[in-house]
Amino acid sequence: MNTAMIKPAWSPLTIALMVLGFIIFWPLGMAVLAYILWGEYFGGSREKAESWIANQKHSFKSRGGCGHRGYHRSATGNAAFDEYRDEQLKRLEEERRKLDEDRAAFEEYLANLHKARDREEFDRFMRDRNANRPSEGGEGDERQGY
Repeated sequence: MNTAMIKPAWSPLTIALMVLGFIIFWPLGMAVLAYILWGEYFGGSREKAESWIANQKHSFKSRGGCGHRGYHRSATGNAAFDEYRDEQLKRLEEERRKLDEDRAAFEEYLANLHKARDREEFDRFMRDRNANRPSEGGEGDERQGY
């Protein structure tokens, strides 16, 4: 028995609520739009909605999430193929580790290069600054808060 007063369908009432929701507060309008489009999947029942969400979470976890290292390692029943797949995955992980090490080394090289360039620019600035400063006869080399 579906006792929902507002059905998840395109009706004058739902359209009016969606427009009103967008006028008042745009996320409210988006929520009404989502209810119109996907409300029938939930069937208007809290139990059905919770079971659908639980199924989605379970399927997401069984796929290993969205990360690239969450491989789904189920046995295919063929020992030779499973062994081959495991070897290839280990090889790929080793390649990924090597690439990560190379990237880290290159980033360190770039950081050192930037530091050297910054040091050279700073030394040039100090040489130019000291060369342009007039030396005054008895006061010595005073720095005025620089």
